[in-house]
Amino acid sequence: MISGAQNIFKIPELKRRILWTLAFLAIYRIGVHIPTPGINGDALASFFAAQKGTILGLIDMFSGGALERLSVFALGIMPYISASIILQLLTVVIPYLAQLQKEGEIGRKKIVQYTRYGTVVLSIIQGFGIAVGLEKMSGSAGEMVVMVPGWSFRIMTVITLTAGTAFIMWLGEQITERGIGNGISLIIFAGIVARMPNAVADTYRLYTAGTLDIFTVLGLIVLMVLVVAVIIFVETGQRRLPVQYAKRIVGRRVYGGQSTHLPLKLNTSGVIPPIFASSILLFPATIANFAPKQWLEVHPWVSAVLQNLTRGGLIYNLLYVGFIFFFCYFYTAVTFNPNDVADNMKKFGGYIPGIRPGQKTAEYIDKVLTRITLGGAIYVSAICVLPTILSQRFHVSFYFGGTSLLIVVGVALDTVQQIEAHMLSRHYEGLMRKGRLKGRRG
Repeated sequence: MISGAQNIFKIPELKRRILWTLAFLAIYRIGVHIPTPGINGDALASFFAAQKGTILGLIDMFSGGALERLSVFALGIMPYISASIILQLLTVVIPYLAQLQKEGEIGRKKIVQYTRYGTVVLSIIQGFGIAVGLEKMSGSAGEMVVMVPGWSFRIMTVITLTAGTAFIMWLGEQITERGIGNGISLIIFAGIVARMPNAVADTYRLYTAGTLDIFTVLGLIVLMVLVVAVIIFVETGQRRLPVQYAKRIVGRRVYGGQSTHLPLKLNTSGVIPPIFASSILLFPATIANFAPKQWLEVHPWVSAVLQNLTRGGLIYNLLYVGFIFFFCYFYTAVTFNPNDVADNMKKFGGYIPGIRPGQKTAEYIDKVLTRITLGGAIYVSAICVLPTILSQRFHVSFYFGGTSLLIVVGVALDTVQQIEAHMLSRHYEGLMRKGRLKGRRG
């Protein structure tokens, strides 16, 4: 492992790409600490201290703490992710977008351009909503978050936050082009990892205070290693369907005749299901925090519903798991079309042994995909419910599971895989001498 890491700096191109990546990520982390003008930082910090169980806390996690400080990168990369998901879902109902997906590189560039426009539009809408909401917020001592409210503050905030998101989007594209790994994913990765030292410090503080004993801490460390190992095992796992291609004669040449496989990931939907499930369940609590207290007193049933939807409660966990299962199947159905795969195989003379080409192949692929998606949904649910159990049982805030760890491990696997590909293409050994990482994308 050590010798493999030393070989990285023996390849000039790979060394340059890694340095570019580190430089861009450093710029991003510096921007996270640049505040938006006109904000009372102390009042904002006390307000966000009460928002940890709402959707604002979830967004703040993906922005690496930028939303809590309301920095120029407060919106983070979430508008870009939302625009990408919306366009991906619209390809199912809009034939023009579906046709663009089939046009190769030209179509992909157009979809990326539409995603950029959507990101700017969503950033303007979200920025205006944040500006208006900030004018009504106050800290624990009653001090207002916005020093001088009005349209000048709203316009300045919208421009600042939109420009910050556009700059992050540009940084992500530059990392993908000049650096190593997927730029957008690495920016989210950097935001999550930057908060882990504080979580480790909190765990150590609980240990020194006597809340946690040494055996509990060691048990948590072992559990963390096991969870990471399970995530790596499942994320790299594939169900490989054997595919045989018939021989074709074109002119004087013979094409095909080889055996290959169709890789189906165990977790096809990735981290989208827990993000969507968390957003839906945390939305009522977020709305309730902005509602007047008199309105909550007049409608006691609202308070009862919110108490049952408290994060970590039995009803919350059951709904959370149910939504994860739903979105696992829904997102897989949207992003993977067995009919298109079967048609492409039939077009190039491919078939699954024992299965008739065409509709029968599509039905077989759909049947296999349905079964492995069930296992993937169970795996995602277990990983995402684990932090809730740990926080209730041991009162720790370290990322032993959940969406954060899924993202961190997944992005790390993709980045290491790309580094290994560069090293092997230059006749160097990979990072690990005994075996290589299997591709997560198939």
